[in-house]
Amino acid sequence: MTVEPTQFSDSQPTEAPVFVDRRKNVGGTAPGGRERRQFADSHEGLSPEARELAMAIDSYKATHHRRFITYEEMLQVIRSLGYHK
Repeated sequence: MTVEPTQFSDSQPTEAPVFVDRRKNVGGTAPGGRERRQFADSHEGLSPEARELAMAIDSYKATHHRRFITYEEMLQVIRSLGYHK
C-alpha cells in the first residue's frame, strides 16, 4: 500500500493511505489471456455426447455473456446440435 504525506496548517506532515482501485484496467486495453472459468474441469468423465452438449452450452453462455441460461436457451443449444424430438 502506498502512502502520501498530508499537510495540516499547524502540525507535522502525516502519512495517509492512498486508495488504489485494482479492478481498473490501467492500460486501457482489453485484458489478455483466457477467460477464467470456475468449473473448467467439470466435463471430465462425461460421455462424448454429454461433453459436446456441455461445451456447446458453455460456448453459448460465453458468447451471450450469460452465467445462467433458461430452458428455452438450452433447448435452442440442443437443437443447434441437431437433436429433435
